Amino acid sequence: MLVKTFAAAVQGISATIITIEVSCNKGIQFFLVGLPDVAVRESHERIISALQVSGYKFPRYRIVINMAPADIRKEGSSYDLPLAIGIMAAAEEVDQERLSEYMIMGELSLDGSLLPVKGVLPIAVKAKEEGFKGFILPRQNAREAAVVSGLRVYGMENIKEVISFLNGKLDVDPTFVDTKAEFYAHHDSFEYDFSDVRGQENVKRALEVAAAGSHNLLMVGPPGSGKSMLAKRLPTILPPLTLSESLETTKIHSVAGKMSKGTSLITKRPFRSPHHTISNVAMVGGGSFPQPGEISLAHNGVLFLDELPEFNRNVLEVMRQPLEDRHISISRARFTVDYPAGFMLVSSMNPCPCGYYNHPERACLCPPGAVQKYMNRISGPLLDRIDIQVEIVPVPFEKISERRPAEPSVAVRERVMKARVIQQERFKDEGGIYSNAQMTTKLLHRYVVPDSTGFNLLKNAMERLNLSARAYDRILKVSRTIADLEGSETVSSQHIAEAINYRNLDRESWGT
Repeated sequence: MLVKTFAAAVQGISATIITIEVSCNKGIQFFLVGLPDVAVRESHERIISALQVSGYKFPRYRIVINMAPADIRKEGSSYDLPLAIGIMAAAEEVDQERLSEYMIMGELSLDGSLLPVKGVLPIAVKAKEEGFKGFILPRQNAREAAVVSGLRVYGMENIKEVISFLNGKLDVDPTFVDTKAEFYAHHDSFEYDFSDVRGQENVKRALEVAAAGSHNLLMVGPPGSGKSMLAKRLPTILPPLTLSESLETTKIHSVAGKMSKGTSLITKRPFRSPHHTISNVAMVGGGSFPQPGEISLAHNGVLFLDELPEFNRNVLEVMRQPLEDRHISISRARFTVDYPAGFMLVSSMNPCPCGYYNHPERACLCPPGAVQKYMNRISGPLLDRIDIQVEIVPVPFEKISERRPAEPSVAVRERVMKARVIQQERFKDEGGIYSNAQMTTKLLHRYVVPDSTGFNLLKNAMERLNLSARAYDRILKVSRTIADLEGSETVSSQHIAEAINYRNLDRESWGT
């Protein structure tokens, strides 16, 4: 007897329907074909144990299973459940009439219980697109898949429940998630706030400008000056995620298996802070079985690299292309996987190996040339891609001991959101461009035209600091953002001057 069940394979952050064809004939052999990996082949032993513990007998037939299309590699243990259901249906233990209505995914434990799997959100989206009536999966994944409206999601505890449900002997209520209510319930609650930060007004201003235009930022300062503290509070002043951004971000985290238990939707912008010992593959993604890297997990959010010079130089260099293109392509011999990587890079570093170069009170203990050698760990092309470079000095005791709270994140966020609204209106006819940091050279010439004073100021800075053409473009983009924060249609000399001031590391005097 031949039956079909339906599962899915995730490639990138999209899913492809996998048809599992099971044929039962006389004999006792078991064949599994269709490019399965080791984990899929091992499902045979898990299925036998799960069925026996659940009170069923594994069919004594010659079983041939084909996973089509056969040219797509099937990976992981999430095919256990659809394979088991297909085998039982081919043995006439499960009513096959309803199988075509459901997408089925799940890993089997030896006792028959269902274990959670990765990537259920893109699979649920694909199931809805293909017209499936419902999606049967482990209960732990049910809320994650239920954010897809128009698809009935059935969370099950074990294989016995699945078989009883398909045979019409068990009624199971589909999991319901009010996506909009879930989205708006938590997207404004934060653990940190800008009001916790005393002093550092110039750095707060730089963070506000960076958030308003989605610009990359580098903070340079001695230990204990507040670099990490400020970076952790940056998401609190970024505009909230839109529902489409939230779904896209959730897809990436679902594929990577980074969703917290019981979480249905990521409602806050991601903040990723990998350790400086991270490898190339962990940063950009890939591996034998490609997975999203840190730059993709930070999509629509912030990637914070603390102690930037301590990162392996190759790790930093592989980020250069994604910083420009906002996506990463992982190429292998048989396939290519694309992951989105529209993140905001925020980094911090000490000014020198000992940490006290340019410190107002402590002397630098580094030997001659050590500061420049330390700075050279970061390549010029990468620094060029960082729009805002700001120096931080320690906060004096008078500021630290102030009892008066500083400006809260809510107030800063309102200004940032107003600037973003201006940019959305400006780029509404430009596909794929949503902020000033994404402007092309053509758009710069159209929307950033300095007055004569600003032009001369920029010319002098270019000649004196020996800036590159990319740095020139970055200054214009930042000045446009500063003008947007003030609600100005034109870019004046004061906007240009502030943007130039955010190129600290381009100064000839630095490190000499």
